Amino acid sequence: MAFALSELKLTSSAFEFGKKIPQKHTGEGVDVSPSLSWQNIPEGTKSFAVVCHDPDAPKVEPGNYGFVHWVLYNIPGDVTTLPEGTGDFTTGMNDFGKEGFMGPMPPEGHGPHYYYFMIFALDENLHLEAGLTLWELFEKIEPHVLGMNRLIGEYERF
Repeated sequence: MAFALSELKLTSSAFEFGKKIPQKHTGEGVDVSPSLSWQNIPEGTKSFAVVCHDPDAPKVEPGNYGFVHWVLYNIPGDVTTLPEGTGDFTTGMNDFGKEGFMGPMPPEGHGPHYYYFMIFALDENLHLEAGLTLWELFEKIEPHVLGMNRLIGEYERF
C-alpha cells in the first residue's frame, strides 16, 4: 500500500507542524480532537478521510505498527474544516478498541512521540460502514486517493 504526499495542506489552530500538541487534546487533558482545516484540494474530490497515528508507539504485530488514535471518514468533499471535538461523520476503530478520537498518551518516560494527522482526498463518496480499522480503511480508499498530506504534532509524558 503506497500513498504519496500531494499539494493538499492540513493545518490546525491548536498546534503548528512539528510542535507540541496542547495537553487539552491528549489523554492527560480533556481528550478532545483538535480543530483541523485543509486547502489545495485536488480537482475531482468527492470525500475525505482523516486519521491520527503514532508510529513511535512500542506496538508491533504482523502487518501493523504504532498506535492508531483516530479514524474518521465519509467526510463530504465540500467540507474543509473539522471543529474541535467534532462528532460528525463516520468513526472507525482506534487502537484503544473504541470508535472516535482518543488523544496522545505515550508511556511515561518513553520520550517524545510524533503524531501524524493525515488527510486523504478521495475521488468517490464511498459510504463506508462505521467501525473500520485504519488498515481496513486504507485498503478501501487506496484506489480512490487523489491526494494526501499530514500534520505532525509532538507529545511527551514525563
